[in-house]
Amino acid sequence: MNKIQILKNTLFWGFILWLIGWALGVVLFMTPLKSVIGWVITPIGVIITLWVLIKKIEREEFMCFFGVGLIWTIMAVVLDYIFNVKLFNISNYYKFDIYLYYLLTFLLPICVGWYKIKLKTKK
Repeated sequence: MNKIQILKNTLFWGFILWLIGWALGVVLFMTPLKSVIGWVITPIGVIITLWVLIKKIEREEFMCFFGVGLIWTIMAVVLDYIFNVKLFNISNYYKFDIYLYYLLTFLLPICVGWYKIKLKTKK
């Protein structure tokens, strides 16, 4: 896989993962769970993200997984700001659950990457 394909793959899955969480948030916003949206979405998002990282993201080096985490986190911050803070005018958007989401978005690719690279070196 060349660098352009890797970047497209990273951006595609980063956007899809963000879109799934955003769509779930929009749906849950219309329910009584409005006050705990982040806590409902987080476990679902972690499971889906782990699946994507294990099944769909292949990188040769550990630092590439660091790059995936960094790109996905930047995408999440920017897209959240545009589509939640600005578009929906959510003034109190940034709470602990959102910061946890950003932290997991960054750390999950690094942890899965470390595990995948470690498995490769054992073989």
